[in-house]
Amino acid sequence: MNTKLILHNITKVYEDGDHSVSVLDGINLRVKAGEFVAVVGPSGSGKSTFLSIAGALLSPTSGTIIVGDYEISRLSPHKMNEVRLNNIGFIFQSSNLIPYLTVRDQLLLISELANNRSKHSEQKADELLERLGMKHRMNYYPEQLSGGERQRVAIARALMNEPELILADEPTASLDAERGRDVVQLLAHEVKLYQKAAIMVTHDKRVLDLCDRIVYMENGRLIEK
Repeated sequence: MNTKLILHNITKVYEDGDHSVSVLDGINLRVKAGEFVAVVGPSGSGKSTFLSIAGALLSPTSGTIIVGDYEISRLSPHKMNEVRLNNIGFIFQSSNLIPYLTVRDQLLLISELANNRSKHSEQKADELLERLGMKHRMNYYPEQLSGGERQRVAIARALMNEPELILADEPTASLDAERGRDVVQLLAHEVKLYQKAAIMVTHDKRVLDLCDRIVYMENGRLIEK
């Protein structure tokens, strides 16, 4: 299987006056195509920092990050922006949809940002919305959707540019148990069907059985049990 994400010996240290605060301490992780990995651990253990570094939103203090064919820890800021847009899909706990855009336009915005809006991208948006059961809501605005529907749109948006890596940060946090499980089932299905690599940070133990692998974060270290 093709490895889509490699984190090698990642550290993150913040300087606080005369003191140093270590948030991540020697993180190593590989995620293959079609693999859905859950990262769990207590608040303050470094999960959010870890996800931000894996998604090239934050630079590590040291270590190597490879997404697909790119060693992003060595890229210029401009190239890193391109990799974030084209190779990484993000799903946030509050869906982070733009309130004044319709469901369909949420997806098409991704193509516009990548300068590749076309008839093909419009067809791609329609196909994604149909596959995720949201085509009948394509002209709705976020405030007209339920929490589960908003997260479905967030998944479609994350898949719009066919990224190699999907990163989900507490995607069930604002959903009840049934809708939360539906969303994660949907995400797991897309990961397998299209051979994406995916990491989900979660506190929701009710969805862990849907993941291929579970790793635990404790005091800035990843532990596989």
